[in-house]
Amino acid sequence: MNDIEITAIVCAYNEEKTIEKVVTTVADYFFDEVFIVSDGSTDNTDVILKRISKYYSFQHIVLEENMGKGYAMATALQHASGDIVVFIDADLSNLQEGHFLKLITPIKNKEADMVLGQPTETLINYRVNPFKSFTGQRCLLRKDILPIVEKMKETRFGVETLINLYFQSEGKKVKYVMLPGLIHPTKFGKTSSSKAMEEFIKEGHQIAVTALENYNLIAKTLFKRII
Repeated sequence: MNDIEITAIVCAYNEEKTIEKVVTTVADYFFDEVFIVSDGSTDNTDVILKRISKYYSFQHIVLEENMGKGYAMATALQHASGDIVVFIDADLSNLQEGHFLKLITPIKNKEADMVLGQPTETLINYRVNPFKSFTGQRCLLRKDILPIVEKMKETRFGVETLINLYFQSEGKKVKYVMLPGLIHPTKFGKTSSSKAMEEFIKEGHQIAVTALENYNLIAKTLFKRII
């Protein structure tokens, strides 16, 4: 793959505590284009993004209402032009340029069709984390995800489930990489226990609904494995 272009996408909803450091780290890297999507944020996320846009190059997309992570990611994808796309969460701490390299290299070397990055500093040990496939740190070829962009818009927090199911059904190779020192907080570390539990239940429902609505992808994957 010669002269490939790489796009970075960060989707944020009320991440005023971490958005500046995440965006400046992403914007400082050698990405050909950077999209930051504010998904109906009601805190100072957009104020911060507007301020730092004077010093860093990125495209700031503002969604007036909270449409969900899937819609935000799909919106950025429809504006993107890069051959490779890197998704980065907006609530990370200790994000480093080396993490981008670990995500991108297997794609550039054709070792995988999608790379999922695992922050090592999490509540659950990353070696046995049953939720590792839901990570927001992922890299893939834009052409491989474009067929499901419209579906992504309806999934909200189930977007990672949809992407995983689709790639499995297409027989794509997925690789996991460790992202040393990267900190991804739990919801309990970002809000009250009651609010965090409420969000867990809501997001769990969205994941389950996405899986059920895309049973055809699961069936396709199982059929391929049987064959």
